[in-house]
Amino acid sequence: MSPKFKTSIDEFVNRSALAEFILLAKQEDMGTDSRDVTSEAMIPDSQMAVAKFCAREIGVLAGTAILPMIAELYSDIAGPIHVRDAWCDGQDLSPGDVVAEVAGPLRGILAFERVALNFMTHLSGVATLTSQYVQYTAGTDADIFDTRKTIPGLRMLQKYAVRCGGGQTHRVGLYDAMLIKDNHIAGVSLDDLFDTVQSAAMRAREESPTLTVELEVDTLDQLRRVIDAGIDIVLLDNMSVQDLELAVGIRDQRSVGVELEASGGVTLDTVRAIAQTGVDRISVGSLTHSAPALDLGLDITS
Repeated sequence: MSPKFKTSIDEFVNRSALAEFILLAKQEDMGTDSRDVTSEAMIPDSQMAVAKFCAREIGVLAGTAILPMIAELYSDIAGPIHVRDAWCDGQDLSPGDVVAEVAGPLRGILAFERVALNFMTHLSGVATLTSQYVQYTAGTDADIFDTRKTIPGLRMLQKYAVRCGGGQTHRVGLYDAMLIKDNHIAGVSLDDLFDTVQSAAMRAREESPTLTVELEVDTLDQLRRVIDAGIDIVLLDNMSVQDLELAVGIRDQRSVGVELEASGGVTLDTVRAIAQTGVDRISVGSLTHSAPALDLGLDITS
């Protein structure tokens, strides 16, 4: 079965940097001496085993793409750990699905188990929540986007998981797109807003001509002032459904090429009504900062 949303982990992460991050997780769990004192006392160094990663609830898979790297970095415990028959990230899960199998020294498998599951359950939780938002907006023109509200160090993996769930990547960080937020214009009067925004956008594009420029507004008056200021996207922050509809009308009359993004307090209960207003984008911080882990387990089978 193919995933609904195909993407490559290499679009999001540098493998050398990811290996260093996994090694930090390993050291956190095993200490600087790489010890599992329980397995050392109970499991012969030569004992081999096979284990299966199993889904225990409905969801969307994310994280198997990094399993081989995690396994490789744990192969110094007692010997090589081999990952077999791994499902592609982005596939739908049902309870009982076996998403990957690992074979190798039991000591190594038991040491690798928790860190592997920590990555997979979290990333699959992000993909699952994203998929729910995407399903709730089906049939509208709105796409679901992530935000910068990510766990430090996990941003690119979380954004990968969002893509696995059918969501889209907002800017990666402060460096790859311009977003003029409320605090940037806190001291700017309504009368000066157009000139201030237009000048800032022009300065940014002098250095980076293809840079995306986005502006956050809180009111329809602000939107009316800046809609023609040469920006690509206007973020409509915490607006009611009624105001979002009015904003779409203003955009359609004044500047059809500008995209509108709804943001702020979006939930599964409200996202469809927001999408039906005609906005182009909906950004949801909870995709990454509040996604519950998806229940996966590792079972020793032989």
